[in-house]
Amino acid sequence: MARPSTIDKLPDDILSQLQALLADPRVSQLQATAEINRILSSQGAKPVSTSAVNRYSQRMDAVGKRLKERHAVADMWIAKFGRLPEGQLGQLITQLVQSLAFDVSLAMSEGVMDPGDMEGTVKMLKELAITQDRLEAASSRNAARESDIRKQAAEELAHRAASEGDSITPERLREIIRESYGV
Repeated sequence: MARPSTIDKLPDDILSQLQALLADPRVSQLQATAEINRILSSQGAKPVSTSAVNRYSQRMDAVGKRLKERHAVADMWIAKFGRLPEGQLGQLITQLVQSLAFDVSLAMSEGVMDPGDMEGTVKMLKELAITQDRLEAASSRNAARESDIRKQAAEELAHRAASEGDSITPERLREIIRESYGV
């Protein structure tokens, strides 16, 4: 496993300041490093190297790029969700959860993931899988409920049409449909 970098060992408040500095396009990495080292020096802590800040920045840029790519893919699928039948949507979500599980397993086996993050990541993945299962179950219940409503409406419409007798006109049928469905 990879050992934590000096940046990862920074206190949370200083790490947040470094992240803010790196996110500011007006601040160079050298300036960010100098500012963080000034803060660390005032606290009697060891300074961080410019190469450590550069590696951290590159790692965060790579993570940001992956997140943007995943967000773009998610946006694409969200745009298609309205057109996907219930079963295909469930299959898609299942494949996404499996893909995430594979990515996390790969990162863990390659030592890319910080050991401290593993427990939280695995817990989050487990909760995502449970949520996916619940969404699939809710989707199935909604589909069954919609089918029951349609069946009940069709039976009601058939009963009302039958009560009119054999001489029902197309106009009267349209009127019954309007009355039944409120359209």
